[in-house]
Amino acid sequence: MLKRRVRSAHMVPHRFSLGWGIVLLLFAILLLLYLIGPLFYFLWVLPWPAVPAALSDPEALSALWTSCVSATIATLLIGLLGIPLGYLLARFDFPGKTLVTLAIYLPLVFPPVVSGIVLLVLYGPYGLIGGPLANIGWEVDNTLAGIVLAQMFVAAPFVIVAARTAFEAIDPRLEQVASTLGQTRWGLFWRVSLPLARGGISAGLILAWMRALGEFGATVVMAYHPYTLPVYTYVQLTGIGVAGALPLALYSLGVSGLVIGLVLFVQRRFGGSISV
Repeated sequence: MLKRRVRSAHMVPHRFSLGWGIVLLLFAILLLLYLIGPLFYFLWVLPWPAVPAALSDPEALSALWTSCVSATIATLLIGLLGIPLGYLLARFDFPGKTLVTLAIYLPLVFPPVVSGIVLLVLYGPYGLIGGPLANIGWEVDNTLAGIVLAQMFVAAPFVIVAARTAFEAIDPRLEQVASTLGQTRWGLFWRVSLPLARGGISAGLILAWMRALGEFGATVVMAYHPYTLPVYTYVQLTGIGVAGALPLALYSLGVSGLVIGLVLFVQRRFGGSISV
């Protein structure tokens, strides 16, 4: 009788865990279907005969080129400025560090249109910075520079947070050992910390580029022209309808798939991870 009770006590948690495991699996499958369902249906209803003409349209190609160029410039600038900031946040305590961290996360929670308005107030033709520039003929809004500014604002947190996480994952004792061997602080950063953190930083840069490429809200406020791919897709949607915008979505879908694959490769190759 005692053995039966012991066996029953062991079996009940097993059945309970198995049941909850099935429930969690069902929830996961439902969410996965919700995420990939629209993509598969999009490919199903896409007017494939009209795709070649739509994708070869000069305006579409120009918008894709503008997006790729501006996203690349924005990512390079973010990396140049954001990686050192991530290192400072990972290795040093200073007054106002919490406020700095809060400021880094703010673009992630700002509505994109609000981000564009904030940028336009400062860099627009009547702004504190944009006004003097406009007076000498260097208008920022409705230029490639305005697109880059909008993309940098929304994509910078990905690089800064990824860099900080990657640097925090490095054992500080490695830097201490290198310091005893005569390495300066710059040498520690360049020869020790940066190579060890390259996986997480690389993945963060790739994700920032992808975020910049897909940026719409801040860009449409800050720099409606020249068209980026998201803005041109919206123009086609409002002007022609869904049928005119569907083929253009293939550009974004294809580029996003390639970039996500590259992120996964970098993480597997270098052991980097992203935490935003």
